[in-house]
Amino acid sequence: MMPAIQSLPFRIRCARLILPAVLAVAVRLQAGAAENPSAVEADPPAGQISAWIEQLAAEQFAQREAATRSLAAAGRGAIEPLRAAIGRGDLEISSRAVEILREMLGGEDAELATTAERTLETLAEGADAPVASMAEATLEFHNLGMAEAAREKLESLGAIISEGFLATGQRGLHIQFNAGWSGKSEDFRLLSRLRGVIHVGVHGVPLDEAAAAALGRLRGIEKIDLFGTGIGAGPLATLTEKLPDAKIDVRKGGKLGVGGQSMIGPCVLTQVQEGSAAARAGIQTGDIVLTIDGEPVANFESLTDRVGRRGPGEKIEMEIERGVPGGEPQRMKRTVELGGWD
Repeated sequence: MMPAIQSLPFRIRCARLILPAVLAVAVRLQAGAAENPSAVEADPPAGQISAWIEQLAAEQFAQREAATRSLAAAGRGAIEPLRAAIGRGDLEISSRAVEILREMLGGEDAELATTAERTLETLAEGADAPVASMAEATLEFHNLGMAEAAREKLESLGAIISEGFLATGQRGLHIQFNAGWSGKSEDFRLLSRLRGVIHVGVHGVPLDEAAAAALGRLRGIEKIDLFGTGIGAGPLATLTEKLPDAKIDVRKGGKLGVGGQSMIGPCVLTQVQEGSAAARAGIQTGDIVLTIDGEPVANFESLTDRVGRRGPGEKIEMEIERGVPGGEPQRMKRTVELGGWD
């Protein structure tokens, strides 16, 4: 059993080791709340919250347990002091503080649960590896029971969710955000509650730092397409660092509207979408793209790279070769005004 565990990534190993402790403390918290549901007054003063936090590291087990239950019942006023206490480096306080946030996460107060969840997400992205692992394990456990509701919410906001394969043969969920998306940046957080997401495409939907951070929590994702999102260099660098094994395709947003076979030369167009920029310019299926703005195009991958550097409404000069039945192929030039992703 041990060799299999040791072969997993560090954070997943930590999650498996920490999860039993998560459950154990959760059971104790629930038991304590059932025994004495009104023991903690609403909105206790800051001094009392600070005293309870100090008691999380008390020598007496009973004191630690009492302080844990009191803080779990204290509400939103306890969250920021707990987050600050986690940064002090005391593992006992940190582990209990994470479990208190987990208890708040599962409560009936929606605003409190959202605040606790965001705090745990921040901790999961932090530099303190043990704390990050505890926070990530807590979120993972919570998200296991939230997948169906998250999918329904995302689809109601316009996300297109389907199941299928990638070119690698991997099967899983494909999620696309386009012009039909009516959600906000914070709604991207729902993605981490879904199971088996392997591909996310964001087409023409602005991405800020918070949305990029949500994408960075998609463990196991293989491909992310960011077309016309306006993502900044900083969030993109962070996303790339968090998902080193994912292929992240970033384009400025211009759309030609053609298909072809990647990495196989020459660049033969196997599809021209009806009504696309390419179709409007008279480009046809079977045409071979030779150059864009005078630069040679070796294959379809090169074509998409060149087009990806341009935005909607920009013009490119394409030189193509078209076969003629019974005659010599003809070379011709076309000026194409690029469309946008929707």
